[in-house]
Amino acid sequence: MWFCQLSCRFNRSIIYFQTSVSHSFHRHFTDMASEGGKSFARRDRLREIESKVQTWWEEKDIFRSEPGDKPPEPGEKFFGNFPFPYMNGYLHLGHAFSLSKLEFAAAFHRLRGANVLLPFAFHCTGMPIKASADKLAREIQKFGNPPVFPGELEEQPEQKNDDNSSNESAPDKFKGKKSKAAAKSGGQVYQWEIMRSVGISDSDIAKFQDPYEWLKFFPPLAVEDLKAFGLGCDWRRSFITTDMNPYFDAFVGWQMRKLKSLGKVVKDVRYTIFSPLDGQPCADHDRASGEGVLPQEYTIIKMELLKPFPEKFKVLEGKKVFLAAATLRPETMYGQTNAWVLPDGKYGAFEINETEVFVMAHRAALNLAYQNHSRVSEKPSCLLEVTGHDLIGLPLKSPLSLNEVIYALPMLSILMDKGTGVVTSVPSDAPDDYMALHDLKSKPAFRAKFGVRDEWVLPFEILPIIDVPPFGNKCAERVCLDMKIKSQNEKEKLAEAKRQTYLKGFNDGTMIVGEYAGRKVQEAKPLVRSKLLETGQAIVYSEPEKRVMSRSGDECVVALTDQWYITYGESEWRKLAEECLSSMSLYSDETRHGFEHTLSWLNQWACSRSFGLGTRIPWDEQFLVESLSDSSIYMAYYTIAHHLQNGDMYGRQESAIKPQQLTDEVWDYIFCGGPYPTSTDISSSILDKMKQEFEYWYPFDLRVSGKDLIQNHLTFSIYNHTAIMPKHHWPRGFRCNGHIMLNSEKMSKSTGNFRTLRQAIEEFSADATRFSLADAGDGVDDANFVFETANAAILRLTKEIAWYEEILAAESSMRTGPPSTYADRVFANEINIAVKTTEQNYSNYLFREALKTGFYDLQTARDEYRFSCGVGGYNHDLVWRFMDVQTRLLAPICPHYAEFIWRELLKKDSFVVNAGWPTADSPDLTLKSANKYLQESIVLMRKLLQKQLSGSKKGNKKGAPVPSVKVTKGLIYVNEQFDGWKAECLNILRSKFDKETRTFAPDSEIVKAIENNSSIGKNPYRPFLKYRKDEAIKLGAEALDLKLPFGEIDVLEENLDLIKRQLGLDDVEILSAADADSLDRAGPLASLLNQNPPSPGHPTAIFLTQ
Repeated sequence: MWFCQLSCRFNRSIIYFQTSVSHSFHRHFTDMASEGGKSFARRDRLREIESKVQTWWEEKDIFRSEPGDKPPEPGEKFFGNFPFPYMNGYLHLGHAFSLSKLEFAAAFHRLRGANVLLPFAFHCTGMPIKASADKLAREIQKFGNPPVFPGELEEQPEQKNDDNSSNESAPDKFKGKKSKAAAKSGGQVYQWEIMRSVGISDSDIAKFQDPYEWLKFFPPLAVEDLKAFGLGCDWRRSFITTDMNPYFDAFVGWQMRKLKSLGKVVKDVRYTIFSPLDGQPCADHDRASGEGVLPQEYTIIKMELLKPFPEKFKVLEGKKVFLAAATLRPETMYGQTNAWVLPDGKYGAFEINETEVFVMAHRAALNLAYQNHSRVSEKPSCLLEVTGHDLIGLPLKSPLSLNEVIYALPMLSILMDKGTGVVTSVPSDAPDDYMALHDLKSKPAFRAKFGVRDEWVLPFEILPIIDVPPFGNKCAERVCLDMKIKSQNEKEKLAEAKRQTYLKGFNDGTMIVGEYAGRKVQEAKPLVRSKLLETGQAIVYSEPEKRVMSRSGDECVVALTDQWYITYGESEWRKLAEECLSSMSLYSDETRHGFEHTLSWLNQWACSRSFGLGTRIPWDEQFLVESLSDSSIYMAYYTIAHHLQNGDMYGRQESAIKPQQLTDEVWDYIFCGGPYPTSTDISSSILDKMKQEFEYWYPFDLRVSGKDLIQNHLTFSIYNHTAIMPKHHWPRGFRCNGHIMLNSEKMSKSTGNFRTLRQAIEEFSADATRFSLADAGDGVDDANFVFETANAAILRLTKEIAWYEEILAAESSMRTGPPSTYADRVFANEINIAVKTTEQNYSNYLFREALKTGFYDLQTARDEYRFSCGVGGYNHDLVWRFMDVQTRLLAPICPHYAEFIWRELLKKDSFVVNAGWPTADSPDLTLKSANKYLQESIVLMRKLLQKQLSGSKKGNKKGAPVPSVKVTKGLIYVNEQFDGWKAECLNILRSKFDKETRTFAPDSEIVKAIENNSSIGKNPYRPFLKYRKDEAIKLGAEALDLKLPFGEIDVLEENLDLIKRQLGLDDVEILSAADADSLDRAGPLASLLNQNPPSPGHPTAIFLTQ
């Protein structure tokens, strides 16, 4: 599905007219980003920083990518790319979400020191731009320039409201109200209004009658938006497609000639989804709806109308008239008892040729007209309009039917937009037919309602034709009886009955009648169909599986077209594609399954079009190269585009190479390892430089895309690379993601739940937008961009800047020297952990997790350190390390913020975007466990303190005054090692535990060992046993140790000051529960120790009052 219907269709950004966009939520959420709802100072601060940083980057050309002098070693270079977006509108958050995955990955590799190439281009091939331009031209021709549309209201005087001037929308913001023309035209949307709705002035709109004006207008705006977003792109390599760019045009021409020379492009006649209005096939990217829909092939059974014809059909005398019934199961035609029609359905009698007339739905006739089954090609010729009522009772002779004559009868569930509107009835094997016939037979009133005579129905019994284990030879009747289906109106039950009978019938059924009796249905079906077609009793019919609407606004049909096809699916080529796929990194099992499924069904693909923009088929210039076929290996063009185009995306500035010099031999030399083109007059140094650059960057390491492109573009890319390029240049990785929702709702312009990239940056800033995109999700399921997250990011980032400034101002008051305290060691360890885990998350392209470990978790560790330091204060070197590390770890996601911190506050001379990944010691997991123990113990002690205080209050008699109680001292009892029966249980569990698999022996074996141990006896071991087992499965074998890997008393004693501050006590002592003298210190509160005895990892505290 396309999110720009609205979905996040990443190669398409179609402009749609806005009918009901509300910006009230815009003001609400933006106010959240302001300070007290009074200003947008925090957001504006970030935007000022972004502008400053982008100037720094541009001055130093920081993202310019140049190849190394020698072939890169693994990890030394990173080439990532993104499906170029379609340029008939602004980029939106759907594009930004997918692109952000590439941007974060490239920024991470750049930060680590890799040589990074991230280019970006703009797709203009295909029909949407041309269709929109033509639509605009028709409107101007019909309604004037500027046009006055039917029903357009007089302009209302503009009301002045100086107080709200700050709420005016930017020119590209989608307005909330319908245009006057749209409001008065019953919802019709004019192209002029669409252009106006995105901020194009009336004086400029007329220019867009020229489709090439769109190519001049939108790509530069996209570059502006992406630069504002902070995209780390080498813009010298950008280009647009179509013949407007002569260099890329030459590249596509070579690609198509190459495929043809390899036998991968053929001319053929095939069934294809087709737009009658456009007069050409309608591929996925040409569709407003119905992406991925394929032709569904049926067999039309010719059910001959017997003479004499009824009065209404006398005009058809002299013709052979057939009710045309479409079926998927021609092998069942032996069991026909009648035909079904929809009483209120609208049918026509259509001339198929000079002698034959088909009665069927108009939609089916239109499809057939494009399949060479109409007297007038591509135009149904209707001789007579009828309804289903007119067809009821018509006597028919139907092919293969064991009944010599059958009749047309009423069925109320027929869909006129599926098949032909005429349905064969085989009640032996079709549950719907069985129940409909049963209703007619058993309900005289139902027959009378539609004028059905008894003799048309009652004599006809079920005819067994297929034996289907375990249902027998009347499987539909058997299943309907078993499921207790009483009526044809029980749709859900009938759907399940159909599923059971059809599946079993096809897989396990055996024919028991006809020429192929004794054969399996799977064998008989194609044989029966072939016989029907050969004898002229049936024809092949095809229609779209589901409704498909072209971007020109018409409903598509299936046409039998003679055109150029790329032979995807050819067995040897498919093997190469599968080999390539098997070696690629796909980062998700679901993604891999999607590719495997696509390779299993993908077949010839129509690669030529007669309408739109693009490159001409080199050997047949009446056709254009289709929009998915010119975009399968263009990633290679990025590597040399700047040499050809001199940094001009349109290729207008001729370089040392002219487009006509780019012969096939030149392209083969650069991209395919071909021989040096001796006939060329291109300088050998330039040729070698281009070849060396391609060889350095290729293959690309990562292509990021929405998962909807698996079924076409991405799989085409694999096929084309394996055909044209040597194996060492095949793609290395695809990362696919789901679509994006906004605030848990589908992104939709019609509801106003929509943002262009430009709007998001204006509303939230670039870095807060990027922050929220990273937080939105990483998998192939749909992600969620939350406005509250973006606003919270504004607050977090600006507060963090303020903290840095405060710290720098207080630098002289900090402790110097190496980290020395427990809090220092813990914080230093948390920084090391953040460095290691965040690197792993970035490497796996898990950016939400990278944000968690590299920002949220590190912020938590910093805040904990700030509290733990107490009177001793911060360690200078440690805080500086934190600021350095935190800035680098967040740089891929929030590069402007990080660059500002790096250069402006930390006074670094370099740029953070390529500063290198921070070094870190190996994390001390024992120290991490010890700190976790400390923090959890403090929480536990606080609860025990509250419980003890509340217990002392409850001890007073009702109504008696409660004396003031001040707790001043805490005694914390620790038991550092399990002993007694618990130690015996742990010893047994250790002996029954597999460290590698983290699994235990069967429970019965463990229980037997425990019951045979006299030391355990009748102690309540089961809860203890369960808890320790669960911990071992979760944490590993250390959960079964008799003591923790650190000294509990040592940890607590080293942090007495922290514990006192956290609990509000004057004094705290740490005591061993194994020491009898220590137990005596509890005095009258010793009972609390008995109620809650300490154990390893769980100290117990009692509190003394003054």
